[in-house]
Amino acid sequence: MSIVDTNILLETGTNELEILEFVISGNSYGINVAKITELMQIQEVQEMPLSHPCVEGVFQPRSEVYTIVDLSRYLGLGESENPEKDIFIITNFNQMNIAFHVHAVESIFRISWQDIEKPDSIIYGGQEGVVTGIAKVNNRIISILDFEKITFDISPETGINLGEVKAYSGEDREKFPIVVAEDSALLRKMLTEALHTSGYSNITILNNGEEAWDYINRIKNEGPSSVLSKISCVITDIEMPRMDGHRLTKLIKADAALKDIPVIIFSSLIDENMQKKGLEVGADAQLSKPEIGNLVDVVDIMVNREIV
Repeated sequence: MSIVDTNILLETGTNELEILEFVISGNSYGINVAKITELMQIQEVQEMPLSHPCVEGVFQPRSEVYTIVDLSRYLGLGESENPEKDIFIITNFNQMNIAFHVHAVESIFRISWQDIEKPDSIIYGGQEGVVTGIAKVNNRIISILDFEKITFDISPETGINLGEVKAYSGEDREKFPIVVAEDSALLRKMLTEALHTSGYSNITILNNGEEAWDYINRIKNEGPSSVLSKISCVITDIEMPRMDGHRLTKLIKADAALKDIPVIIFSSLIDENMQKKGLEVGADAQLSKPEIGNLVDVVDIMVNREIV
């Protein structure tokens, strides 16, 4: 079952997304449809020796080879009651092809990021929790999972490679204040470390687009002339509770006092379709998260400095 084109119906910058609800051991979870290429019935799997306990193996339905992650095992939940009816959610993000094994899929629904709440850190595992948002749909609680963290936990080399970031010993970069909007605690930590390593130490980290927008407006209200001196660049994820990165970018670029602030979209979802959406809302640059080595070069260009 292909669902690759459903998200194209969404207008860019409206702060909406489409969520696929799936079930594991009777619990409802969600994944952004933008990550999904198709859904498939359970397939014959080739086991891989010495792999992570949550990796079932690989399969090749056509030309692509997919690694299969058993989400039930990763989440510490029970076995499927009807394994022959289980589903593979085929995904592509961070330039990876991964199939997530779930017990059932329910439906796709459209929702505003405004209606997705940040999870309680006590209940959902503190700063390193695997749930990035909570949505209530038809009286059901749906936990939206952090699939980037899941893949990183299973295979750390799939995350941001900080080895690609060059250390910087000068002082110039610390003069440029950068605002970062990122909901994943893991990615916030990695992104902060990468920017600090490169010399950008004047960083304000916000948990989502709404927090970033509120912060930017506080700076604007201090006086329009102070905006660019206090915000040299904004780096934003796309998927975030309350307000996504496309909406944040659109709001910045539509404001006469803020439109000259460079905005870099830094997301696992960057592909041809997302590139078009980013351009529609006025993003100055767009990079996928595996391109961390290029991020500093792009920031240098955005703040109009040539730093060696």
